[in-house]
Amino acid sequence: MTTTPAIRIEALEKRYAGVRGEPGKHALKGVSFDVPQGQIFGLLGPNGAGKSTLINILAGLVVKTGGRASIWGFDIDEHPRNAKRSIGIVPQEIVFDPFFTPYEVLENQAGFYGIPARDRRSAALLEAVRLADKRDAYARTLSGGMKRRLLIAKAMVHSPPILVLDEPTAGVDVDLRRQLWELVTALNRDGVTVVLTTHYLEEAEALCDHIAIINHGELITSKPTRELVEMAREKIVRVSLDREVSTLPPHDAFRRVETPQPRMLEVTYDRDVATAGQVLAIIQQAGYGIEDVTTREADLEDVFVQLTQDSAPRDA
Repeated sequence: MTTTPAIRIEALEKRYAGVRGEPGKHALKGVSFDVPQGQIFGLLGPNGAGKSTLINILAGLVVKTGGRASIWGFDIDEHPRNAKRSIGIVPQEIVFDPFFTPYEVLENQAGFYGIPARDRRSAALLEAVRLADKRDAYARTLSGGMKRRLLIAKAMVHSPPILVLDEPTAGVDVDLRRQLWELVTALNRDGVTVVLTTHYLEEAEALCDHIAIINHGELITSKPTRELVEMAREKIVRVSLDREVSTLPPHDAFRRVETPQPRMLEVTYDRDVATAGQVLAIIQQAGYGIEDVTTREADLEDVFVQLTQDSAPRDA
């Protein structure tokens, strides 16, 4: 493995053409970041942030209007064929010819890449995604989860070193989500660099080594996941009390105080200003007896909400 990034994005721009004299949407505004080799890399952002535009540029489906992008060291403009052979894209939409079998889907895809019949891995890929027993079934008869796994196999027919998954677990149940991630993490252990977009932030926090967040076409941050989570300075203490809550004296460390139940306080505080022990002492000084305490550390969702809210455009 070299130090060359799996994907390099440099000042990437995309502005769509407008209609009837209106300015077009500025989907990407000079985005720059690297995807290190061998990692599971999260690309996060609200709907309309520019994630799909960026992925479609890498896939060759959208033409950028500025900047550069390279895949496995191949510039997408100077070496488009090598760049495309270095990446597999798993789209969010499930699209198959319903009258092809899974084996035929993979064989046809391998043919599109010019892979000789003797070098094709269709049977092995079906085995890897646990669809060997469905080899000769029509694609239309597969369950949603099977179709998702077939999409991953289809993206891997040309053995790309990079796999991009666009919302792969959107709308699937918990068990299927677990199966998909077992498959993806196994591919990553075998050396495949994985780029993931997802709206399930707990999923990104658990799986990703590094996360980039974009919003309104701009890069907000790109950091190792643990470092990103540690940016959150808030912590939550939930306290069960011996009587109903009336008032609680204000404190500089308190960001928010809520009463989810009559005898319960939920205090969000700045951990740079106070500790949990100090929060409990303030509650006791106000005359309340504490019967039970639970705490929650800030997580990726807290950081995501904070960063995307901070980066939202202000009304003039």
